Amino acid sequence: MPDLTPVLLSLQLALVTTALLFVLALPVAYWLAMTRSGFKPVVEAVTALPLVLPPTVIGFYLLLALNPSAPIGSFWVSLTGDTLVFSFSGLVVASLIYSLPFMVQPLQSAFESVGRGPMEAASVLRASRLDAFFNVMLPASTRGIVTACVLTFAHTIGEFGVVLMVGGNIPDRTRVVSIAIFEQVEAVNYGDAHVLSGGMLIFAFLTLFVVYALNRRHAVRVG
Repeated sequence: MPDLTPVLLSLQLALVTTALLFVLALPVAYWLAMTRSGFKPVVEAVTALPLVLPPTVIGFYLLLALNPSAPIGSFWVSLTGDTLVFSFSGLVVASLIYSLPFMVQPLQSAFESVGRGPMEAASVLRASRLDAFFNVMLPASTRGIVTACVLTFAHTIGEFGVVLMVGGNIPDRTRVVSIAIFEQVEAVNYGDAHVLSGGMLIFAFLTLFVVYALNRRHAVRVG
């Protein structure tokens, strides 16, 4: 039986990343859905970069930006006494960037599908913009929110290149499940690799099943 610590660490990383990204991506996605600014394509391109850039490229630049000799890394060391590279905190930062489009794009699509009408109607009824957002827009975007959170969580669980570059392979600290699988294969320990990989396969299937089931249920209701 393989050590399940990497699985628990991956779950912790995915939960933290999903929660933080939800908070950070909400205003970005809403702005992208509602704005007519000429800067919209630029912001969309920046948020979508992790979809097309090789993970090792993202990991390399994050390694340069987060190491203790860089301003961000130095500030973090002075603040916490620990480094961002080769730490769980560094994995969180890397995951926030790498999983960003998986949160922003479903949220943006959900907000666009709701449109401006409900927000304008709430404004006519003298609701503040913030009240209208939380009491009108978010409840109407539930399906997109669930999809965004599920995809972000699943994508973070499966990260390899970025987390390896930024976090390395430190037991109980940065060794997540994808790295543990790679390590078992390198050691020709295919039995444990099968257990971990099979678990990931089942998890990936269930994730996609949930997303497609939610989309189908919504389509049936709309139809």
